[in-house]
Amino acid sequence: MAPIGKLYSARGMCQTTAIKATAAAAGLELEEPEYKHYEDNKKPDFLAKFPHGKIPAFEGANGLNLTEGAAIARYIAALSPNSGLLGGTIEDAALVDQYVHFAETEIHSSNELIYMMLNGYVPYNKAIHTVLTERQLRGYSTLETILLTRTYLVGERLTLADITIASVIFLSVSYTLDAPLRARYPNILRHFDLIINQPKLKEVFGQPTFVEKAVQYTPPAKEKKEKEPKQPAPAPAPKKEKPKKAEEDDEEDENLVPEEPKAKNPLDLLPKSTFNLEDWKRAYSNKDTRGPGGSLEWFYENFDKEGFSVYRVDFKYNEELTLVFMSSNQIGGFFNRLEASRKYLFGSMGVLGAANDSIIAGVLILRGQDVKPVVEVAPDYESYDYRKLDLENSEDKAFFEGALAWDLEIDGKKWQDGKNFK
Repeated sequence: MAPIGKLYSARGMCQTTAIKATAAAAGLELEEPEYKHYEDNKKPDFLAKFPHGKIPAFEGANGLNLTEGAAIARYIAALSPNSGLLGGTIEDAALVDQYVHFAETEIHSSNELIYMMLNGYVPYNKAIHTVLTERQLRGYSTLETILLTRTYLVGERLTLADITIASVIFLSVSYTLDAPLRARYPNILRHFDLIINQPKLKEVFGQPTFVEKAVQYTPPAKEKKEKEPKQPAPAPAPKKEKPKKAEEDDEEDENLVPEEPKAKNPLDLLPKSTFNLEDWKRAYSNKDTRGPGGSLEWFYENFDKEGFSVYRVDFKYNEELTLVFMSSNQIGGFFNRLEASRKYLFGSMGVLGAANDSIIAGVLILRGQDVKPVVEVAPDYESYDYRKLDLENSEDKAFFEGALAWDLEIDGKKWQDGKNFK
């Protein structure tokens, strides 16, 4: 069989892997000319075919020239309709496109930017690194849920969606998806293992490298400045002898000023409670929220309503909110500024709705009956409204449980993203 075209690419790119795996699954042959990045893609003949100078780039035997990995892979899959790589119906084809786009925008794009920052291609910024990591984790969590009841992403057989996801995860496990995270996503790893070990694909993927700890930023070593010759210290001025009486008076003055005692937090003076906040945080982290044996059940069995209270929190200026991830970062910032109250507080807050039409709301479980001593450590605490909830009231209870389970809905706005303060 003659090759369907030439693929210009660099090894290690997940788009390259997806294209080659798609061709292998479709039973089609690709020619791979020798290619040097940053050299060949700047030559006039290359730019004449691919004006943006971008790889992967596909030069079809029929004269078609393509860039963008997803487009190339989809075209190759379409050349072999009997392979089923694009699904059997137009609905399946739409789902395949959905998961390909999801893999690239929700997981790979963050991974790629993290890689560029950690390797000096762009200046490192810790805040951006944090946002990208959180966005990527949200993508993993969504994918984990989707794969809970599925062997393949679309239908009952391999599609381009599976190949693309596996190609992205292949890169992730070697860089950001470390051992602790992999333990949280067993369905992703099961699917990944299934796809890369398909007989037709095994040679394309090869053996993955599993990183134990996600790669971290290492600041560049500072250049050592050559030390200037040390100048001789000037001779000390002759010390005037102080009258003995004055020295004694100074010492007495110092002793007369007592050290200011540290103010005790009034929350520490409250009567001892049977409810252990740290035990609750562990229960919430390690148990399903709803259902038998879940964290909500644990909460109701152990909560001390005399020593602790539950408050609803609503952001006052929802009309200013724009993108969902930016609103989520705002919650993260608020929680960071509550750090001084960590021993007295647990929180679960989220963004509900869509971009440019969202609200921020949630709940706090806090020591005592008054919210102010707990939240006023955050300079922006007055940007939120607080209302004490009565958990014996059915509406308040439903709100409380929805905020903890991250399935809260307010006026038709559904929970999109959330953060916990633990």
